[in-house]
Amino acid sequence: MQTQLSPLRYITSLMALLVLLMAASCGNKEGKVEGVNMLYGENSKTWKTDKQTNAAGDKVKQSDADEDQRITFYANGQYNMMSGAQTMNGKYDFDQAGKTITMTQDGASQSNTFNVVTLTDDKLTLKGTSGAELHLEKE
Repeated sequence: MQTQLSPLRYITSLMALLVLLMAASCGNKEGKVEGVNMLYGENSKTWKTDKQTNAAGDKVKQSDADEDQRITFYANGQYNMMSGAQTMNGKYDFDQAGKTITMTQDGASQSNTFNVVTLTDDKLTLKGTSGAELHLEKE
């Protein structure tokens, strides 16, 4: 004997499944690239290194200098990078549609372009041309 779900029970089951799927997708921000203001907040935002992975996706052991690395992005297109006693300043250009950020150090003739894998209020993941990724979190 075959059991048939009533229309109300069927709709309730579908709604429950939909709510479950929405809840699961909302919790994972990896791969989400939001607006440029997430990069610099109201005026500026400082990001600290969370972890680094190589091109194969394996976690790279961080030195003390790596763990102390900070990048501050400013609303005016400037950035400041600090690692230990070293400080670098420069300009950046964020292409939201292309999901890239190009950084040019002051006095340098060449720039570095990174793919922006994730950009939310509290997470930033940059992927280099080698495939290595730098995972940053809001300080």
